[in-house]
Amino acid sequence: MARARISDVAAAAGVSATTVSLVLNDVESRISESTRQRVREAALSVGYTPSSVARGLRMQRTRTVGLISDVIATTPFAGRMLAGAQDVAREHGYLVFLVDTGADKGLERDAIAALTAQQVEAMIYACMWHQVIVPPAGLPDNTVFLDCTPEGGSARSVVPDDRAGGAAAVRELLAAGHRRIAYLDTDDRVVVASRLRHEGYLEALAEAGVEADPALHVRGDDSSPHGSRNAADPLLDLPEEQRPTAIFCFNDRMAVGAYWAARRRGLDIPRDLSIVGYDDQQLIAPDQDPPLTTIALPHYEMGRWAMEVALGVRAEGDSDATHLMECPVIRRDSVGPPPAKVG
Repeated sequence: MARARISDVAAAAGVSATTVSLVLNDVESRISESTRQRVREAALSVGYTPSSVARGLRMQRTRTVGLISDVIATTPFAGRMLAGAQDVAREHGYLVFLVDTGADKGLERDAIAALTAQQVEAMIYACMWHQVIVPPAGLPDNTVFLDCTPEGGSARSVVPDDRAGGAAAVRELLAAGHRRIAYLDTDDRVVVASRLRHEGYLEALAEAGVEADPALHVRGDDSSPHGSRNAADPLLDLPEEQRPTAIFCFNDRMAVGAYWAARRRGLDIPRDLSIVGYDDQQLIAPDQDPPLTTIALPHYEMGRWAMEVALGVRAEGDSDATHLMECPVIRRDSVGPPPAKVG
């Protein structure tokens, strides 16, 4: 069945198409109320529904948002971040155009041009992990940055508060009675989160009056379980009085390597060794034996924040600033008191 047109409404109401358009778009005119009512009843009778796209263009509003990302749509963290952004857009009647560029600069440039041509009302630029970037050319001045900050910090952006998250992880171990706490770090020194989480580690130790031992800050070959196991081996081979009673790991995958290294030495978690991860990654953190205590990356909350700011429904996004999103502690069963014989 063909979609009803304005001409069909006009014929049913006995008026011109111009009159129908003025009435259905609530345009101020000298049309009588009786005629207005007749037009509305005719529209209902023929099943006419106005085109939201055409109406948006007439009002110079498309109710669309462009979201450009690097490789976020293929990562395990993307779902929650995109869900947060999509939920806010849906709540306010907006459609999101998502473009995953695969970190291809040419595709990124084309995506920016295409979304601009589509007259999206707002733009969000998202990254797979917390990083400082040089914004690509062509992005609108009011673009919101998600899980990244532009160089100079001169635009609205949201990133996880990794320094506070690192401190929270170490405070969890300190509260359990640990004093010899190692930090099992990634070897990728350009990763912003590595530096920030280490700063948080040092901050929490200093607050507790514990002198940081540089020998307890070790780096894996990479951030995988295998890389971290090789880095954890020398820590756990130290004499018992020097061996750490707890390990804070850069991420949950590195915590898996620490689990492996501990088990190869017959160490029980958490009786002999406590471990805290970072990310709260699905299928990893809750599925360890015992389940891993970790710090959650607030992907859903960051996605919501970015979309709320992009749409102008969050007041704190009115000024240029980087918002640090809290990373909560997720307590499970991998933390306990230090062994009594060495505590």
